[in-house]
Amino acid sequence: MANIVAIAGSPTHPSRTYGVVEYTANLLQQEGLHVDIISVRDLPAEDLVFGRYDSPALEQPKALLAKADGVIIATPIYKAAYTGVLKTFLDLLPQKSLTGKPVLPIALGGTIAHLLAIEYALKPVLSELGARHILATIYAVDKQIQRQADNSVLLDEEIEQRLKDVLKEFVKAVEYDAAAPQELVHAN
Repeated sequence: MANIVAIAGSPTHPSRTYGVVEYTANLLQQEGLHVDIISVRDLPAEDLVFGRYDSPALEQPKALLAKADGVIIATPIYKAAYTGVLKTFLDLLPQKSLTGKPVLPIALGGTIAHLLAIEYALKPVLSELGARHILATIYAVDKQIQRQADNSVLLDEEIEQRLKDVLKEFVKAVEYDAAAPQELVHAN
């Protein structure tokens, strides 16, 4: 069974971002994949802010990421960039943490004007962490995702279909990479 790590980069909870991560995890679990969710807001703020690479609180997230076959990174967009709490977490990961892992970025923003924030802000960091197989980004505006009373989310039809389509591609990439000889995966 493939292992997926979904990183929720929202500084608040409950949030639409976390709701989309849970929704995505449920879809992937229905496909037979194991999904662990890391909510960066739950990590000690002091460790993130002071750059404590050796923090015991980061051991489990780093271990989950090391054994992951694929990674989903979800973030709200504030001021035309992904969140600071996500940035501080990514800064504390080992240099090539994403090598050989398909990566699916998901972003939520208040307006379509921030659509390219992932392209010019997040993707360069993901590449620096070794990601070479970054799938098409899912970007949704707030009005496409309604948070329910139980903190689950209701996606509008268009974003739900786009998410399901890219998840099919993600699952294929994870399965392909899992079946490929590791020296070929790491060479790309």
